[in-house]
Amino acid sequence: MKFDTLAVHAARSPDPSTGAVATPLVMSTTFERAADGSYPQTHYYGRSGNPNREQLEQALAALEDGAGACAFASGLQAVLAVFMALRTGDHVLVSHDCYWGTRKQLRTLLAPLGITHTEVDTTNLAAVAAAFTPSTRLLWAETPSNPLLRVSDIAALSELAHQHGAALAVDNTFATPVLQRPLELGADLVMHSTTKYVGGHSDLTGGLVVTREVGALLTAVRAFQCDGGGVPSPFDCWLLRRSLMSLPLRVRAQSATALAVAEFLSTQPNVSAVHYPGLAQHPQRALAARQMSGFGAMLSFEVAGGAAAAMAVAARVQVFTRATSLGGVESLIEHRASMEGPGTQTPAGLLRVSIGLEDVSDLQADLAAALQG
Repeated sequence: MKFDTLAVHAARSPDPSTGAVATPLVMSTTFERAADGSYPQTHYYGRSGNPNREQLEQALAALEDGAGACAFASGLQAVLAVFMALRTGDHVLVSHDCYWGTRKQLRTLLAPLGITHTEVDTTNLAAVAAAFTPSTRLLWAETPSNPLLRVSDIAALSELAHQHGAALAVDNTFATPVLQRPLELGADLVMHSTTKYVGGHSDLTGGLVVTREVGALLTAVRAFQCDGGGVPSPFDCWLLRRSLMSLPLRVRAQSATALAVAEFLSTQPNVSAVHYPGLAQHPQRALAARQMSGFGAMLSFEVAGGAAAAMAVAARVQVFTRATSLGGVESLIEHRASMEGPGTQTPAGLLRVSIGLEDVSDLQADLAAALQG
């Protein structure tokens, strides 16, 4: 099946007991055993499995062309599931420009367990190659990155990781499988904050890990899912599976608008920089064009004048909503450094933008008015 057809039909069919076309919501926390003590329906307890979670996992595995998937209650829980597959003495390489929560986990949760890490510019292959150690077991790349939209070469990173006996994990939240397929480029696993584009409506929190193969990595992640207990509710899984059906249309429409908005911002005199891989001046535009089928719906821009000027622009918008998160149908804007707090590496004057489904002319007019003051 083609991608758009898979988004509708993967792990989804009319209910055999009722004929219902819409997927039933199964809210039960426990499941009946047969008289002989077996579980003929395979499910036995909500933490270890649920039909709605199973359908979501199978569908996203299909969209990422993976062998298996595990859903979690948040994106950070999905990240932690991967990190917890490591052991004391292991070393992680991580993109220095990535979601601040990922770096925080490595610093505050993994370091006390004896798992070390090095932050590296994953767009610089020579720097990545030089950063490997004999104990490196995982290379974590976020591409496009948050919040500077840097693009890393997944195929090249995969080759480097495998040469050093390490696995490559790619945070594919920004691109989604609509625009980028890391497993096909050699990555060993993909992580999504399903809170974002997969959910698409700013009404749930979730995460998911997809692995390229059935093996030790998938086994470890699934064990953490069950034993750690950070699983999504059946209703959240039901909402996510429903939202997958419109994912291709939403992401492509949002991406087209984002390109137009980025091009508009690059002409504004009080904008000192625009970060968007679809712009001709982006340093990795050629790589993005080769590796992705579109440039995504996320962008960021820096306002001349620093933090105070950027906060003032955000305060004046009328169509955009000032809020954290991304990937919903409504366009969001936020001053990223103040959200990340002390120790942030984000430029003080940077505003991160998530483009929704509004008319592009309304978004451009809103930003123009906000920038003019």
